[in-house]
Amino acid sequence: MVQFSIDTERCIQCGECVEDCPAGVISMEEYPVLTNEAGCYRCQHCLTICPTAAVSILGLDAADSIPLTDKLPDPLGIEVLIKGRRSVRRYQDRELPPELIDELLNIACYAPTGINVEDVLFTVVKERQVMNVLRDEVLGQLTQLKDAGTLPPGLVGQYLGFAVKSWRDERKDIIFRGAPHLLVTSAPKDSPCPIQDTHIALTTFQLMAHARGVGTLWDGMFMMALALCPSLGARIGIPEDHLVGFAMVFGAPAVEYHRTVQRGPATVNVVR
Repeated sequence: MVQFSIDTERCIQCGECVEDCPAGVISMEEYPVLTNEAGCYRCQHCLTICPTAAVSILGLDAADSIPLTDKLPDPLGIEVLIKGRRSVRRYQDRELPPELIDELLNIACYAPTGINVEDVLFTVVKERQVMNVLRDEVLGQLTQLKDAGTLPPGLVGQYLGFAVKSWRDERKDIIFRGAPHLLVTSAPKDSPCPIQDTHIALTTFQLMAHARGVGTLWDGMFMMALALCPSLGARIGIPEDHLVGFAMVFGAPAVEYHRTVQRGPATVNVVR
């Protein structure tokens, strides 16, 4: 049920919700009405664009949304956040508060998805103890592959072979970098664009995490291990009908960076 309704005492009949509806399923009679419930994208554009908070949809009250006026961040702050983001490979030996992890995930789920399907699954390791067990299992499986001589040739085999050697000889964790937490995004295979959706969700999580002082690392090494050890997906609860987008480790950083890097200019192809 879409549950579209108008507070007629607040509605000023401006028609903005009608004009901005991407599905074109709202029309103006005396007040706005929903003309095709099945065609609604559930995007909530109508709720957000109403200047007087007269629109309710999906049973949501506009008063519970955050007003945008005077609350958007300074552009320079966004620039510094993007340019100052670092891949963190050194972490403190402690867990993040679970409520902080929940906060970050509940913000990341606002990331855009194709056709607004909102079906990205966030699979997360919240406890250090669970992470330690998972680390032992992953490196144990990779050690078996290395000892059997079945690691693939090329860079993947070289990287994972080095990870096994580092763990065996020095107890040095190259796969997870000692991070206390892991996040894997996945989406149903039949979604319009599952891989893109999961990457956008992780990027959203990462930027908000860094804004809160949390370090992150896109974990390509774990993705290599996941490809070689398919049982790991089921082990961490990824549904069979899902595609894994990517993995990210995170936690309280044990390193502090003091300035942005210097890159660019962008490689640009101008269409004429």
